[in-house]
Amino acid sequence: MIKRLNELKSGESGTLVSYGSGGDLELKRHLLGMGFVKGADVEVEKVAPLGDPIQIKVKGYSVCLRKEEARNIEIEVA
Repeated sequence: MIKRLNELKSGESGTLVSYGSGGDLELKRHLLGMGFVKGADVEVEKVAPLGDPIQIKVKGYSVCLRKEEARNIEIEVA
């Protein structure tokens, strides 16, 4: 099942499949530099009380993303 990263709940994980159409090219480059590459295992560690930002573990380290940024990342959930 394919979901957008911003739709995952705390503790859910999956594999990065692709970046959705649209979105900022600079943001995509920045995310690639942080380890958000196709095939990377991604886990949502925490979601802020109001839902924004989201703490994500990728490539062994934690990153916080805003929901708007996470909306463009497609994850395959097992």
